Amino acid sequence: MTEPAPLVTIFGASGFVGRHIAQRMARRGWRIRAAVRRPNEALFLKPYGDVGQVEPIQANIRDDASVARAVAGADVVINCIGIMAQAGPQTFDSVQAEGAARVAKAAAAAGVSRLVHVSALGADADSASAYARAKAAGEAAILDAFPSASILRPSVIFGPEDEFFNRFAGMAKMGPVLPITGGGAKFQPVYVGDVADAAAKLAAGEAAPGLYELGGPEVATLRDLIGKLLKIIRRRRLVVDMPAGLARIPAKLLGVAQMLTGGLFVNDLLTEDQIALLASDNVVSDGARGLSDLGIAPTAMEAVIETYLYAHRPQGQYSRLTESARNLRGA
Repeated sequence: MTEPAPLVTIFGASGFVGRHIAQRMARRGWRIRAAVRRPNEALFLKPYGDVGQVEPIQANIRDDASVARAVAGADVVINCIGIMAQAGPQTFDSVQAEGAARVAKAAAAAGVSRLVHVSALGADADSASAYARAKAAGEAAILDAFPSASILRPSVIFGPEDEFFNRFAGMAKMGPVLPITGGGAKFQPVYVGDVADAAAKLAAGEAAPGLYELGGPEVATLRDLIGKLLKIIRRRRLVVDMPAGLARIPAKLLGVAQMLTGGLFVNDLLTEDQIALLASDNVVSDGARGLSDLGIAPTAMEAVIETYLYAHRPQGQYSRLTESARNLRGA
């Protein structure tokens, strides 16, 4: 009798990082239980595998019973749920600290063999940022309940549908001035596919469990990254780096707008917590285990970001055509 393929439960499988992890686990032949809040919005995951290989199920990381159901019978659990802005019951603590702890406790109780958790660089219990403190609290709670868990700390993640380059590209289309804050903060952008490969290797037991910090081959300031972005999307903008104190004014106003609308408007544009995060660099620590320790060669930004940022050019996908026509006229 043929043994069934191993089963992995992926919390947040329909998200930016989760969908890439699901795809890689499917290619490895694993059965996938995609644990998401709205299964009907995760049906696009099903073609990642054969018929019946990928199954979206309802689970809320803030609910004990649904988390327990989601991990029951699983061989491995991967948690890649995270938020950058708080809204209603979806707070940093409820999702990234208490939710992570709930997953780890349920996984341990269910006898899961391996647990992989996607955290973030900058996770720090003493940070001025509530986001970073919640990430650190989640890591601590996971290791307390599941000591052999693997934790991934990626820097800012890039790739199609990312919330970093796409957001700034969208802002650049709004006018001649592009305001930023924390322009001197250093980042080490890492490709979403590399993060997914790292999670898949650890989930499959192909690398030693533990803490890994994930960064790409290039370290650059936010100001330099914006410069690269503007060149790719063919837009000339005056980049204004606002001091943190000044940037807090629009951040407060956006926060008030979210409160007054009862959450109908969610401020994910600029928050005071994001400003606090930008006070520190977001790069891999010296001596930390990383992609190379997992046998993964980091992907360069230049090899990927133009493949999806072209949509933000003045003529979108037709920009190269119009540029060629201009060159012909000038010849």
